[in-house]
Amino acid sequence: MEAGKRMDEHETCGHHGHAHDAHGPARTADLVARAERLAQDLGLQFTALRRRTLEVVAEEGRPLGAYDIAERLSVPGKRVAAVSVYRALDFLTEHGLVHRIASRNAFVPCEHGHGAGESAVFLICRSCGSVDETISDEIERSLDRTLAEAGFKPASRIVEIEGECGACQGRSEAG
Repeated sequence: MEAGKRMDEHETCGHHGHAHDAHGPARTADLVARAERLAQDLGLQFTALRRRTLEVVAEEGRPLGAYDIAERLSVPGKRVAAVSVYRALDFLTEHGLVHRIASRNAFVPCEHGHGAGESAVFLICRSCGSVDETISDEIERSLDRTLAEAGFKPASRIVEIEGECGACQGRSEAG
């Protein structure tokens, strides 16, 4: 894939109303089906809480924190504890079904499996709050060199870049 090319067919995006909006029931169903297959293949339980947590994250279309997720999962008379949501998110993150955006302490769905050691680059818009996921072969190579020179073995390879998305830039230039 070209350096800096967005993964349109695997996109994680928080834009509402942008041309590359990729939310919806079909996307959520695909992600849940992938999670079910993964859990079955690994002999793990895909509990109701894990399923609902994944559905809420996938359906939202923007990064969500654990307390927001717990609130959406709660119903009158039955409150879901944030600690339970964090456990579900740990499972989903560990198995590549969601990503944690550290700068937001929030989670977004991942609709594709990353290869072992593959980096994810998140483009985070400060104006509208959108998060686009992309990969870059150039960043991969540079990270590989940097890590090798340092003798460092990363637990994850996530790069977060904050700025302003193209749609918001267009709005500010038009205004």
